[in-house]
Amino acid sequence: MAHGSSGLKRIVRELAKFGAVGGAGVLVNLGVFNLVRHVTDLQVVRASVIATVVAIVFNYVGFRYFTYRDPDRDKSGRTRELTLYLLFSAVGLVIENGLLFAATYGFGWDSPLQSNVFKFVGIGVATLFRFWSYRTWVFRTLPAKEAVASAESFLEPKATQRVS
Repeated sequence: MAHGSSGLKRIVRELAKFGAVGGAGVLVNLGVFNLVRHVTDLQVVRASVIATVVAIVFNYVGFRYFTYRDPDRDKSGRTRELTLYLLFSAVGLVIENGLLFAATYGFGWDSPLQSNVFKFVGIGVATLFRFWSYRTWVFRTLPAKEAVASAESFLEPKATQRVS
């Protein structure tokens, strides 16, 4: 029973950290979105894509060094991690901005308030996908056996070099 409880505590802690980084990322996303719309003549979806890209970079740093920094995460392939992160983030970008595109060009809902509401709804839907994909594929937890073997490898003496 204690093992199940620790697993629940772990996912709650992970959700809280994900939420903290994600919440800050939402503020960055909406802030950049409104700034770009205010200081440029870019169309709403283009401004949104720029804001989403800025938030993706911001969130990667937060996820890598705060949410998923614990030692039992697979750190063997940072290139793989970043590639998958960018791939799933791109899918999230399409989800997020696809909803905004549909609202703006499909329904004509393009007032600043409507744009912000649909941007926010798009972020929410995309966040559900991102949480699942990041924890499943990008920032994976090592299986217990692999984590123990990895930790034990640090205790093993290095191969001795021949002295001539």
